[in-house]
Amino acid sequence: MKYTWEFKFDCVTKYKNGEFITFSGTRNQRISFMSKVKLWVQNYNDLGIDGLKHSATNKRWTPEERFDIVAKVLAGNSLTSVAKLSHISPGQLYHWVKKYNEKGIDGLQCRRGRPTKEIVMKKKTKKLKLSVSEQEELKLLRERNEYLEMENEYLKKLDTLVSKREAAEAKVKKQK
Repeated sequence: MKYTWEFKFDCVTKYKNGEFITFSGTRNQRISFMSKVKLWVQNYNDLGIDGLKHSATNKRWTPEERFDIVAKVLAGNSLTSVAKLSHISPGQLYHWVKKYNEKGIDGLQCRRGRPTKEIVMKKKTKKLKLSVSEQEELKLLRERNEYLEMENEYLKKLDTLVSKREAAEAKVKKQK
């Protein structure tokens, strides 16, 4: 459930003044709510009123901005303090630091969505420059191939004609 920053601020001031914060719900829900209030108090103490406000949209961090934040952690600042000052979660910052250590600045690139599949494409065969004798041989082989294909067609037609003639002769013999 999202709470308005005004409601959060009201809860923080009541908590700091030691006043009772009204919350309707079960005992477990009240415990969960009070842990949220304590987190709001921490954010308020660290960042002021801005620590209680929501960002309007999810921010898209450029690799340079990510690197600036990661560099603060690598310089020796604590991960949680840098994350709070940058308004991001410590888990997200940890992820960025890990990616930077593994892949360098390329690890900080934004990779949203499902990764694209690598398409394996057949390489186009390059036309090789053939010598004159190879070109003549290729021409002769193509002519031979064409001749053999025509001969094959002729034999198939001849076979069908012979089988039709034999069928007709068998029919004539049967009638006699």
